[in-house]
Amino acid sequence: MASKRGKQTVRDMILSMLVITAVAGVVYIFIPHDDKADPIKAVDYRVELATARRAAPYPVAAPAGLPDDWKPTSVSYEGHNGAGWHLGFLDPDEKYVAVEQSTTPAKKYVPQVSQDAENTGRTREVSGRAWEVWQGPKYDALVLHAEGVTTVVTGSAPADRLVEMAAALKTAAPADDASGAPAASAAS
Repeated sequence: MASKRGKQTVRDMILSMLVITAVAGVVYIFIPHDDKADPIKAVDYRVELATARRAAPYPVAAPAGLPDDWKPTSVSYEGHNGAGWHLGFLDPDEKYVAVEQSTTPAKKYVPQVSQDAENTGRTREVSGRAWEVWQGPKYDALVLHAEGVTTVVTGSAPADRLVEMAAALKTAAPADDASGAPAASAAS
């Protein structure tokens, strides 16, 4: 009697597995899925930008007027430990470009956000401002120092894309614009 009960248990287990596999197959076939879909989702950074512009002790920079083929992929603002603002993008060629701002001392902050890039001693004129040119093994960067804040445009994109992002940056003073709309250029 025990051996008959054991055979029924094994048979029931196999039948259950077949039913589960059949149901999973039907679900896979009939639920739409796109294998070619872009796994990186665009983010809407307007709320975080407005919040950062109200909270930051410096004018927060964000691009205005970039073409639609620039995809925002990440955003964050940390109000303590240097009041850091981060906004990441994929450029039209799917290379990474980030805007980073902080009150952390530049000697520590720039190598951290640029993946160990180093100052070349050169500058590049962007929208009437001289940005330092940094180069590194992974990311290059453009660095702008202002009173109390360092702005870094960094990433794996070519230098012309970093310049395009730097030229598009607009700022709003912390209390000037609660809507998140750019109030002034990064050159101000």
